[in-house]
Amino acid sequence: MAQNRTSTAGGRRRSNPAPRRGSTKPRTGAGRAFLILAGLIAVGILAILIISGLASKGIKEVALPLKHEDIIRQQSQEKGVDASLIAAVIYAESQFVDQTSHADARGLMQITPATAEEIEKLSGGTTFKLEDLRDPELNIRYGTFYLAHLLEMYDGDVVAALAAYNGGPGNANEWGGADMTIDDITFPETREYVKKVLEKQREYKHEYSLELGY
Repeated sequence: MAQNRTSTAGGRRRSNPAPRRGSTKPRTGAGRAFLILAGLIAVGILAILIISGLASKGIKEVALPLKHEDIIRQQSQEKGVDASLIAAVIYAESQFVDQTSHADARGLMQITPATAEEIEKLSGGTTFKLEDLRDPELNIRYGTFYLAHLLEMYDGDVVAALAAYNGGPGNANEWGGADMTIDDITFPETREYVKKVLEKQREYKHEYSLELGY
């Protein structure tokens, strides 16, 4: 008698299919944690760079402030005085803070009433008022005019012009005028003033070349 055989459709049983090669497996918890940590580190580094850049800018603005650069550039071009020299004089005189000294020197470039009157006469002005020296634009304009006048008086010699700006033309003449050196200046205050302005002039030219129009 023939034996009955049962068979599946198609005659053979199918085995479970093998997994495809190269198939992606779900990321483990450790992998996800690594990616999150790497992202946090990248964000932290970026934040440090931004903060350090802002800090460096803030430190520079405190150590070497610069304001009214548009006026400084304009006066530099108009009166032929180096912009970094104007900025350095303002720094030495007031550090860009409007103030009045015990000697009644006023404004950013610390112009005394007597010097202001002399500038008014030299420039042919007739409408000046002492209170005007508190205006940054007028103060820088007057101070730059006086610097240009002193540079012309001493044949472009910056040391002599600065010595006269601080110690007065009479003393500058006694120290040798256009032929003086810094060591010829007998007033310690004026000697240190000239040194400071020359040092800051170099710094302003280097640190603020774009702002000052170089």
